[in-house]
Amino acid sequence: MAKVLLFNITGDKQKKLRFLCMQYGITVLEGRGEDCSKPLGTLLGRAGFSAAPGLDAPFSEEMLVLDGLRSDQFHGLLNGMQMLQAPVTYKAVTTDYNLSWTPTRLLRELMAEHEAMQNR
Repeated sequence: MAKVLLFNITGDKQKKLRFLCMQYGITVLEGRGEDCSKPLGTLLGRAGFSAAPGLDAPFSEEMLVLDGLRSDQFHGLLNGMQMLQAPVTYKAVTTDYNLSWTPTRLLRELMAEHEAMQNR
């Protein structure tokens, strides 16, 4: 099942993303501050991940986590975000490797990659 996990995306941008996800049959989940210490796999309802919270702090940056999207859903969502002017700087697709990470750890990785690309 295709899912999108939103962190700190509110207002008009959230409405636009929800609309796009509905068009492409993507379930929208919202991450909250207390979720920042839980594995992404747990937050996305995947089996085999511990729900025991860690010590990661909440963050204020917008982040979008894509899980299980088909190619048409992935490209449709990203193209739609561009067309509707609903940018999210920090976006990630789940992998077997990062499903055990917390949202805070994923965001740190995305921020480091973003900075590295900006400094090229």
